[in-house]
Amino acid sequence: MNQQSTFNSRYIIGISFISALGGYLFGFDFAVISGALPFLRVQFALDAWWEGFLTGSLALGCIVGCLIAGRVADRYGRKPGLMTAAIIFAISSIGIALTKTLTLFVVMRFAAGIGVGMASMLCPMYIAEISPAAVRGRNVAINQLTVVIGILVTNLVNYFLADKGVDAWRWMFGLGVVPSAIFLIGVMWLPESPRWLIKAGKVERAKRVLNKIGSELFVQQTFKAIEQSMVGAEKQSYKAVFEKSVRPAVIVGITLAVFQQFCGINVVFNYTSTIFESVGANLNRQLFETVAIGVVNLVFTLIAMWQVDKLGRRPLMLGGALGLSVVYIILAFLLQNHSSAGLVSIFVLLAISMYSMSLAPVTWVLISEIFPNKIRGLASSVAIVSLWGAYFILVFTFPILAKKLGAYGPFYLYAGICFLGFLFIKSKVKETKGQTLEELEQHLAGH
Repeated sequence: MNQQSTFNSRYIIGISFISALGGYLFGFDFAVISGALPFLRVQFALDAWWEGFLTGSLALGCIVGCLIAGRVADRYGRKPGLMTAAIIFAISSIGIALTKTLTLFVVMRFAAGIGVGMASMLCPMYIAEISPAAVRGRNVAINQLTVVIGILVTNLVNYFLADKGVDAWRWMFGLGVVPSAIFLIGVMWLPESPRWLIKAGKVERAKRVLNKIGSELFVQQTFKAIEQSMVGAEKQSYKAVFEKSVRPAVIVGITLAVFQQFCGINVVFNYTSTIFESVGANLNRQLFETVAIGVVNLVFTLIAMWQVDKLGRRPLMLGGALGLSVVYIILAFLLQNHSSAGLVSIFVLLAISMYSMSLAPVTWVLISEIFPNKIRGLASSVAIVSLWGAYFILVFTFPILAKKLGAYGPFYLYAGICFLGFLFIKSKVKETKGQTLEELEQHLAGH
């Protein structure tokens, strides 16, 4: 865009924040399990296998949610998909709170995962499609900001609910109905994505949305670029996602999505109590550490939002991957030697800070922007299905590995994975800041 092409920043940030409330649901369900696990172990007499499966059942639902979202988003629009996610999440939150058996709990958590999976795919994609290139990275990172706010608020609520008796976990999960209701109300106010409207042939509606977003010149330039990129967009299937012309972008997207999980940090989020219990911390200290993690997560996500459109995507990703590799080795050594909870806490928080300003927000930014317009919905669902599949494997295996190797053992493995991730980013990931989605499409196709 040239200097005469301006846009309505207040409006764009407003609709970005409303859409990103779906990220809060993600953060809620992500964090609530950490506070609830000490109660669930007693309630359902969990062994290591069931603990891993119960935690990971969310991810299995997320996979289904992503597959549904890709179809819904491309056929009916981004907005109906977001509303569906909110409704599913609200119902499942109540269902989990009322469940009496382990089987029903897992079924309800799986259902919650469907809502989370839909939101995790549609929120970043929607924000990317309504944001001008100059602020797209920051705006998509708003989704990660709401994720970490969801984690922090949920950890605080868990901390204060922990002394409410053996059924405290029911309140922890049941309160999820509140953010899902707020999200649903907010989505009703959102405009549909102009890129989807143009693809669906609803040109006048698309122009009205673009007029709210930017100046007349912005509308003309954006509309022309979107129309050109939509040539051949009809009747796309998953086969189109793996065509030779788009395969490099898809491989990068899938690899980054899997790496974001296999880097191991979500073990720290989901199994905080297990890690700190291994160095002698009591339940109060374990739950306090989840709050500290939430605070650090929030602060460094804000730093990432500040830098993602200035410093760029690639430098943040490289620094995060290499930094995590080093910190994990030190953390594993401390856990292996039963160091004090205070010392372990320092390196846990250091790992969280590195992840929060790199792999956490930037992976979602890249996934939302590297795929061509005509297959973005389907390609995003493939990448994010891969992400949730990797998350399931990660959280399912950790209790089993920790039981066999000790809580420290898996962190040596994650350190190696982070170094391999660093090498992949260095060789395969190109900088995307400051380019429109259509410009990126041309450059990546050319590559």
